[in-house]
Amino acid sequence: MPKITFIEHDGTVHTVDAENGSTVMESAMRGGVESIVAECGGGCTCATCLVHVDETWFEKVGPPSSEEEAMLDSAFELKPTSRLSCQIKVTEALDGLIVHTPSYQGR
Repeated sequence: MPKITFIEHDGTVHTVDAENGSTVMESAMRGGVESIVAECGGGCTCATCLVHVDETWFEKVGPPSSEEEAMLDSAFELKPTSRLSCQIKVTEALDGLIVHTPSYQGR
């Protein structure tokens, strides 16, 4: 089972077990990562599950789709490695993934 580490804006670290085929957002919700709001429940319609993928992992995670890019345009605290966690599918290749959460999710 892959592990994902979430580093919140205040430095709090959560390492959670993630199921293959689930999303990074779903893993955060199951793991009690409170800085992932996910108002739309993973429908790629709200941008409240924004994460900044650690630079060492960004190539492996890959770039956002055009639909996701459109939603990122409405997000706060964007960085070049920003992704919506609801759009990142968990695979064994992402075991050890590190993502950072912003201080604000548009709540």
